[in-house]
Amino acid sequence: MRTVQLTRVDAASTRQRLLTVDLGGKALAYLPGQAVWVAPHGGGDRRLYSIACSPERAAETGTIQLLIALEGGPEDLPWAVPGSRIDLDGPVGTFTFPASLDHPRVLFVAGGTGIAPVRSMLDHALRHHPARRFALLYSARRSDEFAFVDELRAHARAGRLELHQTVTRDDDGSWEGRRGRIGLDHFQVVLHDPAATLCFVCGPPSLVSDSVATLRTLGVPTEAVRAEGWALGRDE
Repeated sequence: MRTVQLTRVDAASTRQRLLTVDLGGKALAYLPGQAVWVAPHGGGDRRLYSIACSPERAAETGTIQLLIALEGGPEDLPWAVPGSRIDLDGPVGTFTFPASLDHPRVLFVAGGTGIAPVRSMLDHALRHHPARRFALLYSARRSDEFAFVDELRAHARAGRLELHQTVTRDDDGSWEGRRGRIGLDHFQVVLHDPAATLCFVCGPPSLVSDSVATLRTLGVPTEAVRAEGWALGRDE
């Protein structure tokens, strides 16, 4: 365990905050997709959060980023203010990007803050495997709840990422994208070669279980589907 300092708390979306943690000049070795345990320094509830930036970005900046959902408002995170100290433990987790990539295509599926480990994996993958084909199917409750959307759309415009977004509860007529929970019709659009695609799925348990079942139905080999649902103690 180490004690570190929060340097920034930014609005990643209307109900998510992006915490930037200064590692104090001491590197944190982790794999893209892993998580850390976080607690207010000196005591308080300990929660598990996925690291929302790649190991390469952490090495470049000397920081890591954590994406946290606000269910009740800013009062959910009374300790999350710039300058506060937190206790950090880890990394932990087996939901990680492989050291070698044997598939020509990679599909990421994310719901809510499940985008955090996906962002870490995607940045890592784009740096090391720029010739591969990457796609992201990203679900949020409302159109203003997509985190990192400008960054993701920039990747899409540059041809580095095939991006598909869907909202599940938004009744705002200004949203012109797809609607509804991620399901068969969404996958049929984004899954171009099931047998040659490595899939990563992260989000609420229902999204994960339904997506894994659908991917297998569509012909993705069982060993090519890697998933992580929010467990007890994780940010939901």
